[in-house]
Parts: sequence; structure tokens; C-alpha cells
Amino acid sequence: MMRPLSVVLREEAASDLSEIYDYVYRASLDPLTAERFTTRILDFCETIGTMPRGGRPRDDLLAGLRTFPFERRTVIAYRVVDDVVEITNIFHGGRDFEALYRQAPGKAD
Repeated sequence: MMRPLSVVLREEAASDLSEIYDYVYRASLDPLTAERFTTRILDFCETIGTMPRGGRPRDDLLAGLRTFPFERRTVIAYRVVDDVVEITNIFHGGRDFEALYRQAPGKAD
């Protein structure tokens, strides 16, 4: 069995997570709901380290990029770099992440 890879959030992903917290908080008016949702996202990001090749390859958007859906409305984008899973972005609520990557090809470099 392969050992899990360590997982790191890039600055863009941490910012995305903060925006998701704010969005869920505004929608629910409950900080606990927002905290629980973002914690579930972070927990799932950690599990990607156990299955780093499990996501959908998206080399069409960025070399080495992979994506994983999370709870229907969230997409986690990541790359494996030197035995580390780098979470590059976390997209929520139907954001057109494909368009964002195509508009800014160096976005997650």
C-alpha cells in the first residue's frame, strides 16, 4: 500500500475556502454551519493524499491539474508536485472554473 502524500493548500485555495465560508455563513446565518462545511472540505482535501491519482485529469486546463467533486456543488482542483498534493483552488456553487483556468493559463502555477 502506498503511503499517503502530504496535502498543502496554496494561497488561492485558502482564499477560496475563506470565500466559501463567507458565502455559507451569509446563506445560513449560522457560523457553525459554515465552519462544519469548510471543515468537511478540508477533511476531504486530506483524503486526496491517499488517492492522489483518483481525481479527473484536466491537462486541458493546466498541465498536471486534476479535479475532484465534493458534495455536488464544490470542485477541488489540485496537482501532485514532488510527492505533495497541492490544492490549487476550491470552487463552489457552480463557478465556471474551466473558464477561469482558460482565461488565466498561469493561474495555478
